[in-house]
Amino acid sequence: MYTMGIMRTDKIAYIGCHLSSVNGFAAMGRDAQSIGANTFAFFTRNPRGGKAKDIDPADAKALMDMLAANGFGKLVAHAPYTLNPCSDKENVREFAHIAMADDMKRMEYLPGNYYNFHPGSHVGQGLEKGIELISGLLNEIIDPGQSTTILLETMAGKGSEIGGNFDELAEIIARVRHDEKVGVCFDTCHVSDAGYNINEDLEGVLDEFDRVIGLDRLKAIHINDSKNPLGAHKDRHERIGEGYLGADTIAKVVYDPRLIGRPCILETPQDSLEGYGNEIKMLRDKETEKHGR
Repeated sequence: MYTMGIMRTDKIAYIGCHLSSVNGFAAMGRDAQSIGANTFAFFTRNPRGGKAKDIDPADAKALMDMLAANGFGKLVAHAPYTLNPCSDKENVREFAHIAMADDMKRMEYLPGNYYNFHPGSHVGQGLEKGIELISGLLNEIIDPGQSTTILLETMAGKGSEIGGNFDELAEIIARVRHDEKVGVCFDTCHVSDAGYNINEDLEGVLDEFDRVIGLDRLKAIHINDSKNPLGAHKDRHERIGEGYLGADTIAKVVYDPRLIGRPCILETPQDSLEGYGNEIKMLRDKETEKHGR
């Protein structure tokens, strides 16, 4: 098992990956520990949609106890990919409502964590209509007493996808009544594909994010390399160090003084848990090498 490092700022870099929930919550915690992760993500139900399996409260408690005992950061649950709250089809929007409302109840078994979703595609209805539908759904499902923070993911801006720039996300948040329950998940591949140059000007991109949305809203990070160059609007993830961003840029994001402490989730194309473990170790080693310890 890899050792989790503590940074010079006395803050911990929380790095993990998506894990399968097929064997339950506690099993995910054990898998995370086996690869040196101190956070992780999981789908609340099949990523292509469908009914979620019943939750075993004892299993959920076992995971929460394990996380507390081992210094884990917050978890990042992920909504299914098929969820599109701004679809032009009523049945698709209805599924988004049912799934997200149900997931908010389910997340209370793992209190205080994050729930991430793709804002969706307006499929020809226009940006204004799409933002109206997304914010409307959030207003319907958010309970001010919930412990979960819902995260809008930054997107690559392909097609009619919403969230390809920070202004669109800010406008959605501005229309949510209980906006204290809403944050953003910053995806490195997506923001680069959307045209934000984190390779050469990470500080400038973060400054713009802070100006438009506020860095206090940036709650989690998807750390992915990209198969495509800056501004490609294609959204194809690559393994760390094998794409246009490179391992040094990803490490800069993970260890940036303004970002460190957020859960950083790998979504790179790996065939095994060992592959993710190698990427986690590589990112931790980069910081160790930088400071000679």
